[in-house]
Amino acid sequence: MPLVPPPRPATSAAAVPPPGEPAPSALLQANTPEWSVGDLAAALKRTLEDAFGHVRLRGEITGYRGPHGSGHAYFSLKDGSAKIDAVVWKGVLGRLRQKPKEGLEVVATGKITTFAGKSSYQIVIDSMEPAGIGAWMALLEERKRQLAAEGLFETDRKRPIPFLPRVIGVVTSPTGAVIRDILHRLEDRFPRPVLVWPVRVQGEGAAEEIAAAIRGFNALSPDGPIPRPDVLIVARGGGSIEDLWAFNEEAVVRAAAESEIPLISAVGHETDTTLIDFASDRRAPTPTGAAEMAVPVRAELSAQVHELGARQAGTMLRRIERERADFRALVRAIPGADAFLAVKRQRLDLADARLRPALAANARDSRERLNRVADRLTRRSPAIALAEARARLAAIDHRPRTAMSRIVERRRDRLDALTSLLGALSYKAVLARGYALVRDADGLPVRSAAAAARAARFQLQFADGAIFARPEEAPDDPVAPPVAEAPRSAPRPKRAPRRAAPEPAPKPEKAAAEPAARQGSLF
Repeated sequence: MPLVPPPRPATSAAAVPPPGEPAPSALLQANTPEWSVGDLAAALKRTLEDAFGHVRLRGEITGYRGPHGSGHAYFSLKDGSAKIDAVVWKGVLGRLRQKPKEGLEVVATGKITTFAGKSSYQIVIDSMEPAGIGAWMALLEERKRQLAAEGLFETDRKRPIPFLPRVIGVVTSPTGAVIRDILHRLEDRFPRPVLVWPVRVQGEGAAEEIAAAIRGFNALSPDGPIPRPDVLIVARGGGSIEDLWAFNEEAVVRAAAESEIPLISAVGHETDTTLIDFASDRRAPTPTGAAEMAVPVRAELSAQVHELGARQAGTMLRRIERERADFRALVRAIPGADAFLAVKRQRLDLADARLRPALAANARDSRERLNRVADRLTRRSPAIALAEARARLAAIDHRPRTAMSRIVERRRDRLDALTSLLGALSYKAVLARGYALVRDADGLPVRSAAAAARAARFQLQFADGAIFARPEEAPDDPVAPPVAEAPRSAPRPKRAPRRAAPEPAPKPEKAAAEPAARQGSLF
């Protein structure tokens, strides 16, 4: 709808300038109506409301911080290319089935209007319904699931916050109100030395600076020139999800999970939640709350110490009084010395009365036993028993020597018989009758002429020694009769058991330097 200017006074033909005066265009420009700022704002408001009326907008809620002090709710709706301010009046906010939430994608129905105080347009929402999670929240949920699957948010990884840290490290912007709130709260509760690592808390490169600050504090040596903090506070003020996105970055979350120093996250307001809150050892709703978690109240500690001291002193006094009363009661309950010893004395008198008859009876029994033993010794004297034993010993004195002599004689006769049998069966008796024993180089007996012809060298054993010889071809002598070999079927004499030591062989004179020949058998 075209803008309608306010009515102005009409111009007459007499108002046309004569020659030499300003041009008509200048007169027309001078006649352009003048608008006041309020009139123009009202006209724009009527034009925008008449042209659009009620509309339905789909977008992601951003910048929502809960109801204002007046009860109204202010935030923005955005998509990938634009953003529009939105307002929900107090009466409408209570009737909404779907309350506004940061990052929630909704379909809002309302009236497009303008806000003259900011020269901007906005939508006044009458109803709202969810349309799905926005792009930022979808990315946040996906990253949260991934890091949770790695175990970075496990409760077992979280460490307790020290009760009274010596040094506190703070990772935040050095120029914002956050650091002033933390220092002021620490000063009120329990002043402690504070180390501030300045970083950017939003924008490009903020996540890398925050992660580097956390790792830098952990890299400090406890005994170095810069003391290592006992607790860390990572803090930032409130803002939209885009402003707080640096604390959702994976680098910051991993640095917080890897921190050996207990870490308190204090990012945004109580309704803001970032991924560093899940990886930290403790989450504070605000930076001021983080300072309260880091240190106790000194005045309360002092009062608690005094109270505990008073309670301890009172407990000790009450314990002493109770012990004193118990001791007095025990003293009164203890009987006197006469009453305590009366029973003992009675028992002693009774034992004395029983002891005398018992001793007399014991002496009488011992005397009777002694008389019986003496009577037995009288009837059978030890001297008589000793004489009888000597007589028996004298009677058997010659028997062992006679028996031993007989055993020695029998064994000597048996040994002589075995010696004679050995001499009769030994091959040396055969050698003594003029025979010789033939052995090969290995000391084995040679039993045939063919075996002797095959041997390169053999040994001839006589009764008085041995010689070595080499075989030669026999001359053709028809006169020499062949030597008949003793039949092998002839019965062999029975060998006596070998109990005596073998007779030593005679020492040969010519074969002293040769190795000893192995003994063989002629049979």
